Amino acid sequence: MSRHLRTILIVGVTGGLLAFFLWNIDLDLVLFEIRNARLSYLAILVVTTVLAYFVRALRWQIVLIPIGQTHFITALRTTIIGFAASALLPARPGEVLRPYLLARKEGVSASSAFATILIERLLDFVTVLLLFGVFLMNFEPTGGVVAGRVLEAIKIGGILGALGASIALLLAFFITKHPESVERLVPKAEKILSRRLATVFGRLLRTFVLGLGAARRPGILSLAMALSILHWLIVATGVWSTTEAFRLGLPFTGSFLLLSLMVVGLSVPTPAGVGGFHASFQIGCTLFYGVPNDQAVAAAIVLHAILFIPVAIAGSILMAQDGLNLFRIDAIVLSSSDD
Repeated sequence: MSRHLRTILIVGVTGGLLAFFLWNIDLDLVLFEIRNARLSYLAILVVTTVLAYFVRALRWQIVLIPIGQTHFITALRTTIIGFAASALLPARPGEVLRPYLLARKEGVSASSAFATILIERLLDFVTVLLLFGVFLMNFEPTGGVVAGRVLEAIKIGGILGALGASIALLLAFFITKHPESVERLVPKAEKILSRRLATVFGRLLRTFVLGLGAARRPGILSLAMALSILHWLIVATGVWSTTEAFRLGLPFTGSFLLLSLMVVGLSVPTPAGVGGFHASFQIGCTLFYGVPNDQAVAAAIVLHAILFIPVAIAGSILMAQDGLNLFRIDAIVLSSSDD
């Protein structure tokens, strides 16, 4: 897909999601809700947002142990830069930029560092699904419209998602526990690719497997999973504090639902998840808990702003210190993808 076509599609998707999000709202009521938000609860959101980045960086440093020792400050800086890049550019380039920058600074394999991002994503997916399961066990339909068969379908989807994530973790464990199965792929590649490309493929495959090393070290994987749960509970606390700031009346477990929906919304490759993030939060509040639409819209706007604007500013400052800009980041991501 050409870059121009990709840009057109992203703009179209963003516009469509924002139109859905803002459809039939009363702007005066939304502004009223924002002006009257309880600042003490928004202060909790700010604190949890900052703390979540420290926990995420610590988890990544632990997942990186099998490929080499890294410094916490490097993991933290590159994490902030990566999230800032994804907040400012479409298609989440931070997922590629983060391991690239860390590998360059710490002298580890870029392929192995990239594989640790996949482990992180699996841990995130499993944790969010666990929290979603807690929500389902405690959810009692009140003022929302979701009940009956729709709720049963959601439960089935959650079970299937948890099963898929578990299978992916087991597959990563199997690959790292039985590297000979990976080695068998190299001769097969030589039959299809040129010798030079097959050699490159083999080297990348081996370093990639090395990056999955956390999956075969129970101590590291258990600690990383514990930090994942802590991280997402911190994020959930920030989400819940936002609902309290706008007096939405959601229980704490309701934040687990909103997290799950927002993860889906953020999968849409728009900068900072604009549109998808907002619509998913709105749907969770209005359909499940019967929150008035204008209140939900106001809360979504403020939550998104606090989650993404500060990290975009902080990441931009760190980028400038490292001699990076958005054009260079785009080039780095493209070259890394080609490699």
